[in-house]
Amino acid sequence: MPELNDFADEISRTARDAAYVVVGLGVLAVQRAQVRRQELTKRLAEPRAQVESTFGDVRGELSRRVNDLDERVEKAITVLENQWEPFEERLPGQAQTLIKQARAQAREARQQIRTLLPTA
Repeated sequence: MPELNDFADEISRTARDAAYVVVGLGVLAVQRAQVRRQELTKRLAEPRAQVESTFGDVRGELSRRVNDLDERVEKAITVLENQWEPFEERLPGQAQTLIKQARAQAREARQQIRTLLPTA
């Protein structure tokens, strides 16, 4: 029977060694994956910074153009309101009140739109 015990011990040691090898290979694979991830992160950092810079420039330009458009629209509205003022004065009081309410609502709507637009 000593041969059977020796054989069982040998199988047990071989199984334990195999388990250690599998665990060791798993640890090496995880470490290698982490190194690859760090290398990839480093490689992508510069292009990402360039893309973010470009988007920042685009956002800034869009914001400037939106603000410019807003100023032009406000000037056009002011000119139109000034031109219509003599006609409004001739209207009955009830119509003048309606026009004032419409202007107030239009101002409020423009203000709400401004809050949705990008700012510089």
